Amino acid sequence: MTNVFDPNWDAEQDRPPFTWRRARIGRQAGSKQLGASLFELSPGASSFPLHVHRVNEEMIVVLAGNPTLRGIDGERRLEPGEVVACPTGDEGAHRLDNRTDEPARFLVVSTMLAPEINEYPDSGKVWARTYAPGAEIGEGELEVIVRADQEKLDYLDGEQ
Repeated sequence: MTNVFDPNWDAEQDRPPFTWRRARIGRQAGSKQLGASLFELSPGASSFPLHVHRVNEEMIVVLAGNPTLRGIDGERRLEPGEVVACPTGDEGAHRLDNRTDEPARFLVVSTMLAPEINEYPDSGKVWARTYAPGAEIGEGELEVIVRADQEKLDYLDGEQ
């Protein structure tokens, strides 16, 4: 049985400061079109780079600890039980950092639409993919990560 208080951790990343472990709660419970991932950040760790979703909406539910939510316009410390909506577009940009001495746990609930486009304001990257967030890239899927300031190509560039 899937349980947020006794999770089955099924993914992790160790690329400081982006170090976390995740339980894909939605997938484990059998969800098909709605994602829910439980994340745990150790002290000093961060979730993902600051990013903007152009297709999928997310909601963050803090279960334990006091992570700091960073958006484009600033940051604030979150409390256990707090719920934060991350709509599509710049308004919903987010990154979570654990600046405390205790682990932080939060649930991220999201739509699972594809294709998806993410923008990364700090690095100027754009990530476009034909598969849903959290899914593995499969055969026939497309994924492109580029810097937004790269030379733009004409629609017919390279065509015969």
